[in-house]
Amino acid sequence: MALDQSFVGRSYPPTAPYEVGREKIREFAEAVGDGNPAYTDRAAAEALGHPDVIAPPTFVFAITFRAARQVTEDPQLGLDYSRVVHGDQKFVYSRPVRAGDRLTVSSTIEAIKSMAGNDILDVRGDVHDESGELVVTAHTKLVARGPESEEEG
Repeated sequence: MALDQSFVGRSYPPTAPYEVGREKIREFAEAVGDGNPAYTDRAAAEALGHPDVIAPPTFVFAITFRAARQVTEDPQLGLDYSRVVHGDQKFVYSRPVRAGDRLTVSSTIEAIKSMAGNDILDVRGDVHDESGELVVTAHTKLVARGPESEEEG
């Protein structure tokens, strides 16, 4: 069943603040194999003009995807998450994420399309720091696969 187009433009409340820690940034940088010293060495980050270590660009995926659960778990939307695959992701930064940031995410459904029996859901996650400054906007595309051909016949 196609998702309801009236949900386009629906926004969800901000998440609880997530405090970005130096150790989390270091662990993430190691996990993705990025040896940029600005991710692990405060002096290196300061030399680049940052007040503390900064996070790799995809670090915010974990908090923006968690925030998108408000959308995917909305019972009124009716999305069958067991059929969802991650279609695309992009980040638009206003400034880097830094250790010590307390970030909240507000999710908005930007588009719902049906194509080849699949529902495609575009969710925007606006990430703000505790002063209200926009830090990054995450654009997530989710694809809810339609019924398998053998299930139809």
